[in-house]
This record gives sequence, structure tokens and C-alpha cells, in this order.
Amino acid sequence: MKNLLTYSFLIAFVSTCFTIQAQEFSSILDDVPSNYKKQNPIYNIAEHHLNNVDTVPDFKIKLNKLKITGTIFQSDGKTPAKDVVLFIYQPDEEGNYEIKKDANRNRYVYHRAWIKTDVDGKYTFYTFMPGKYLRNKELKQIHRVIKEPGKAEYDMASFFFNDDPLLPDLTLACRAKAVQSMLRLEKEGDMYVATKNITLKKDLPAYEQ
Repeated sequence: MKNLLTYSFLIAFVSTCFTIQAQEFSSILDDVPSNYKKQNPIYNIAEHHLNNVDTVPDFKIKLNKLKITGTIFQSDGKTPAKDVVLFIYQPDEEGNYEIKKDANRNRYVYHRAWIKTDVDGKYTFYTFMPGKYLRNKELKQIHRVIKEPGKAEYDMASFFFNDDPLLPDLTLACRAKAVQSMLRLEKEGDMYVATKNITLKKDLPAYEQ
């Protein structure tokens, strides 16, 4: 990982409204060129972990548990998308990114998870409500990277939350963009639940050779 601040912390999202400074290697798909595997933590995973449900570490001990579920569709917004990998990572409740090292001493964000859709395109993450840096005027968020078969991964706008106290401070244009990836929370028992469908980009190019 060339730069921790680039590949573990930082993701650009929601146009110019916000800027979020963003273990072993095992291929997700055999057709992924080797140079792509050096670029993004979405590739840092063992394949046997890939299914359409995953759990962020420490989920069971967190007070504000969160379930995010939905369907990933092709660009037509109707056809379920199969074999799509969605990677998330997030800060802890205090807004800090907990960093750990794997067996090869590579650093990574600890609170992370992956899913890979099956034929119905459905996905589910079990995680917890993230915090935010108190000194920064940024929305609470969970970062996202997505990858379709045969195509390069790309960063998506983060998941935001409809109860974020900073929302009223946004301009109308920024708020409209944030709403597109916003989670609307409902309480079910001891867990918050949000349903959010995802539509893939249209005409995304295949790998550059």
C-alpha cells in the first residue's frame, strides 16, 4: 500500500461539497490485472469470505448496531447485478479510523467488510453507527468501493445518515447530492436498519490493457 492516507483513509465524494481523506492479497476475480490489485483495498481479501452478507469487526459489542441491506441493480435500475463486489470501511464511534497490521505488516482500516452479490443482487452488511471527527465539519459516513466483473473498481459516494445534525448546514445543492446515498434509519429491536438499493454506472469501461 503506497500511501496509508490515500488508500486507507481518503475518498473523494459528493462532487466538491465534501472531501474525506481516504492482508494478504487474494484475487477477487481471475481477470483482474495485477496493477489494479496494488491500487485499492477492495482486493485485500480471501475469496472464501465473499458472499452477499458480511459483518464488520466488533459488531457484536457495539451499542448502536446497524444493518444495511438492499439490492444492487444493473444500470437499467431493474435487473439484479450478479457477482458485484461492494467494499465498505468506516471510523469507530469516536470518528477515528482504527489501523491494524496484517501478517505482512501492511496497514489497513480495521472496521471494514466485503460482500459479493449472487443472482438476486442482494447484499447485507452488519456494522455499527460511525462517529465523526469533532473538529471537522463532515457528515457521518461509511465509505464505499464497488467492482463489477471484468471492470475496474470505483469509489462511490459514502453512505450518509438522515439524522445527521450537520445536514441543515449544507447548501441545497450539496444536500440533494448527499440524499442520493443517504440511509434512512428505522429501529428494529436493538438494531438500526436501513434499506438502500444501488444502481451501477452506465457504460463503465472494461480494464485498460
